[in-house]
Amino acid sequence: MAKPKLPQRPAEIPFQQVLDALLDSETPFPTRLLYRISDLSRTDMAALAQSWPQVPSWRRQALLEDIETLGEADHLLAFEAVAQFALQDQQAGVRLPAVRILSEYEDPSFVTKFIELAKSDPDAEVRAAATAALGYYVYLGELEELDPGKKDEVENFLLEIHRSEQPELIRRRALESLGYTSREAVQPLIQQAYTAGNRDWTATALFAMGRSANEIWLPQVLESLDSLLPVIRAEAARAAGELEAHSTVPRLLELLDDPDEDVMTAAIWSLSQLGGEGVGNALVKVLKRTEDDELAEWIDSALENLAFTEGVQAFEMLELSDEDLEDEDDEFEDIDEDDIEDIDDDFLEGFADDHLDEFDEFDEDDEEF
Repeated sequence: MAKPKLPQRPAEIPFQQVLDALLDSETPFPTRLLYRISDLSRTDMAALAQSWPQVPSWRRQALLEDIETLGEADHLLAFEAVAQFALQDQQAGVRLPAVRILSEYEDPSFVTKFIELAKSDPDAEVRAAATAALGYYVYLGELEELDPGKKDEVENFLLEIHRSEQPELIRRRALESLGYTSREAVQPLIQQAYTAGNRDWTATALFAMGRSANEIWLPQVLESLDSLLPVIRAEAARAAGELEAHSTVPRLLELLDDPDEDVMTAAIWSLSQLGGEGVGNALVKVLKRTEDDELAEWIDSALENLAFTEGVQAFEMLELSDEDLEDEDDEFEDIDEDDIEDIDDDFLEGFADDHLDEFDEFDEDDEEF
């Protein structure tokens, strides 16, 4: 009896098979071929570029959206080459997922491309996505993992965009990206957005507050957890977790019963970031009662994150820094032998006074030896 033929590994699939499938618009594109598009060689990219104009626009868009989803699930896959190529596509629906794919990679060389797209792409949604992608480089700059000059370039550009006449969505994304920065000029902009009396700007302000890691925003977050608007409650719940606002845990536990799913899922994840008494049991109860597979998967991930969070917190409670240990050593060094003898004498006398009388109260009948 012949052995069953094993499926081909992605690297063994001829790239022409991928191109043929892309050009066959009458047949669904096989999912297994998506893996073959990862980490393409220059030869494969040249072949794709040659065939690309003949691929229907709807299929090009679907391909980028599919590899975006796959890349989020498997971080070992590399779709940078295809995404950079797709930025040149005439269809905004193709460029948009391409920007989102590239935003997942930690490559400072993409900064210039994102600035160019945010400044001049003809589609507002693409410009907004590129503006949002720049937020990661503000974050790297705060960690001192980006050239200071490049950090200033990104932040100055985002400030310029926020103050420009660009569509509101793009200006909001600029403020959200600036949420990571420690520049003092940004705090008034966040406060102004929060008090603008506009739902979308308030949500953007809360998003930026969460990224700021600055506890000065805690009053606004607490206030917004009780908002009548679900979008505001959801953003406030997310910000509570990002700000490590443990005082919000009781309110977040209440939001596990919120009728809005976005609010509930935001509360679930923030609780997993904060931890605390009763949080694990509360999440398990929600898991047991849900019949939604996606929500159940989300809660499973939150429970894993909670275990990590509480493990770190327990470790931090036990951990003493070198400085703490040195301080304790200094305290012991200040005590001489005579002091130790005095302490011993005082301790023994005090112990005798407090406890020997207790033994006197026992009589022979109480002894059970």
